[in-house]
Amino acid sequence: MTERTSLESLLLKDRWVILGALTATTLLCWAWIVPMAWDMYGEMDGWSAWMMTRTWDFTHLALLFAMWVVMMIGMMLPSAAPTLLLYAGVIRKGPDCARARAHVYAFASGYLLVWTAFSLLATVLQRFLAHWTLLSPMMESRRWLGGALLIAAGLYQLTPFKRTCLESCRSPAAFIAGHWQRGITGALRLGIAHGTHCLGCCWALMLLLFVGGVMNLWVIAALTFFVLLEKVAPLGVQGGRLSGLLLLALGFFYLFRH
Repeated sequence: MTERTSLESLLLKDRWVILGALTATTLLCWAWIVPMAWDMYGEMDGWSAWMMTRTWDFTHLALLFAMWVVMMIGMMLPSAAPTLLLYAGVIRKGPDCARARAHVYAFASGYLLVWTAFSLLATVLQRFLAHWTLLSPMMESRRWLGGALLIAAGLYQLTPFKRTCLESCRSPAAFIAGHWQRGITGALRLGIAHGTHCLGCCWALMLLLFVGGVMNLWVIAALTFFVLLEKVAPLGVQGGRLSGLLLLALGFFYLFRH
């Protein structure tokens, strides 16, 4: 009975440590996102003043990339919490229990590595769109491009590939069992695999940031909330299909509203 109580205490302690790390990381990201977003739609003389540059040198490109990385971590990390917590519980009960936290951090690093790669692609895409004058100074797409992105995201929400990726994200136990690898390197690979499934589920939704404004706080919050609901709510799969139809309707309305 004593050993069982000790194990349960370790699991509870790990759960709180991991939750604390996830919460702190997410809050730090939002602590940068919120003031930058407010300044972006205000005087633009504070946190977002660097976006006013006419010369996009390495420093400004690095800041733009960092902005995307921070946004993706702040938006996507909360939805990965159930899988991270379950993985921590599995590790703690296995032969690698002595290094449980290191495994969880490696898993989280692999997950965030995928979204960092997406952030790099989004940075490049944003600069190309701006160069082709398809984005406004407020980082909002032209009407026809915004409509096309909404329609594309709506269509993708209805595809079997989207459904497969979403079901993987919604079933952390099945995912961990089906992709299990031992060791720290295995944890990193498992995190990359989970991040890849998550990217397959959400990449089209993230591109909608170009429609409402990359730093539009309401769009960022809405997408974060929707992704979380889609992954953890009881009717998330059905909600994903409904959202696809709504995005299609919104996309056509966006194109033909005038």
